[in-house]
Amino acid sequence: MSDPSSIPSKTETPVDPMSTHAASPFLRTSGPTPVAYASPPTTPPTLSTWVVYRSQIELALALLAYLMVLVGAVVVVQANPEARWRYGLLLLPPVPGAIALWLFVRWLGRLGEMQKRIQLQAFGFSLGATALITFGYGFFEGSGLPHLNWIYLVPIEVFMWSVGTFIFAMRHR
Repeated sequence: MSDPSSIPSKTETPVDPMSTHAASPFLRTSGPTPVAYASPPTTPPTLSTWVVYRSQIELALALLAYLMVLVGAVVVVQANPEARWRYGLLLLPPVPGAIALWLFVRWLGRLGEMQKRIQLQAFGFSLGATALITFGYGFFEGSGLPHLNWIYLVPIEVFMWSVGTFIFAMRHR
């Protein structure tokens, strides 16, 4: 018979190292126990129209105020062509225009670095393109074409800025 001292007790049983059955297809392994976290929300929070489009709404309201004051001032001045106060009245439309300019500059300041770079390059493009167009047309005026009114300068600048924004936005994609 065997000696009772030769039977190993439970405290003396050898411990299986972790690598013993590392790739055994016969042992069932289990994944880590899940950790209890709060579940994510099912739908993202909806933002209000004011939060998403705040800059555009403010700029649109300022431009609307500018147009309203401008039309009102022009109608009143045309109805009273000999009034001495007509020049003071024509100083009113630039006030909402200045507010629109301030809102636009604030919007530019809130852009990200890449968007600021795109807008700066687009503005440089529009400045140069508008200069080329107007100087070129100035030479044509000297050879007989009709005079170009200054009122067309800003629309040309805005159009060239939008072209430049499209070009440089596509380049940075």
